[in-house]
Amino acid sequence: MTISAVIPTWNRADLLRSVLMNLQSQTRSPDQIIVVDNGSRDESSVVARQHGVDLIAFPDNRGFAVAVNEGILRARGNWILILNNDVVLQPDWLERLCASAEAGGAAFAVGKLLRPDGSSQIDGSWDLVSRAAYAWRCGYGKPDGGVWSTKRKIHFAPMTAALFRRDVFSRIGLLETRFESYYEDVDFGVRCALAGLDGVYEPTAVATHMSKTTLGKSSYRVYFLTARNQVLILAKYYSFATLLRFAWPVLVGQFLALLAAGRQRNLMAAIRGKWAGIRLWSSFRKSALAVRRADIEQTFSESEREIHRLQQQVGFDPYWRLYFSLVRTG
Repeated sequence: MTISAVIPTWNRADLLRSVLMNLQSQTRSPDQIIVVDNGSRDESSVVARQHGVDLIAFPDNRGFAVAVNEGILRARGNWILILNNDVVLQPDWLERLCASAEAGGAAFAVGKLLRPDGSSQIDGSWDLVSRAAYAWRCGYGKPDGGVWSTKRKIHFAPMTAALFRRDVFSRIGLLETRFESYYEDVDFGVRCALAGLDGVYEPTAVATHMSKTTLGKSSYRVYFLTARNQVLILAKYYSFATLLRFAWPVLVGQFLALLAAGRQRNLMAAIRGKWAGIRLWSSFRKSALAVRRADIEQTFSESEREIHRLQQQVGFDPYWRLYFSLVRTG
């Protein structure tokens, strides 16, 4: 197998230098590394050239989805690794991920992400999404343990650090660029699930992730885009009939999302994001996938049931405790 790594970056030359050194010291290093610079104003392009990687430099910040798509189009490998610049991989991370993906015939693979503070808390694993279009990065903030140390089949691969067969993009397309950043990988996961593509979660492939270091955890833009793109997921996949059927979960889930943003003092960013999503609704409906309503409803319902099952196992987060106290699983 040949591997092309795609690293989108915006400023933070220090992180880019770290991730390039990290990749190049892997026990199984990529055959090609592509850095897509989203109009950085620091020395990111200089760092990329110093490390001898392929560089795509945009004059401005065009968002995560555009950057990743451009990298995929320039990639030569039959496997494509998408990697954030704020991830630190254990030396055998890529070797373990490749072996797991090939052994299981998986279309994609992700590993275990831990927080960088040494607390052994999970930063991420795989994704799931509720009928309200509220996604859960499974395990986020939970102590590492048996649930997160078990290999399993997945449909939703967070693109913080994920390995894909090249033909996955040929089959279901590139990232939806209108999302810009946030939830573009959730949308991609929905498409994978609808197409019957399975991935693998490989817990022995371990990395740490600093999380939202580019825009900042409490950035207005993060909350705006997240809130908007949750609405756009609904617009893209839900027919009027599905909206009626799932009306209560959608209303509850979206309202609780606003409350969660309010607790972080970003309520106005979230409200404006929801409004922006509603204004874009009709344009997303025009491009909605031609997929059977029953398949869409089954995909979101099964994902929500899995959220409920996992939350029961590891302890309910406040959002999900409230959500499932008001909504019966689909």
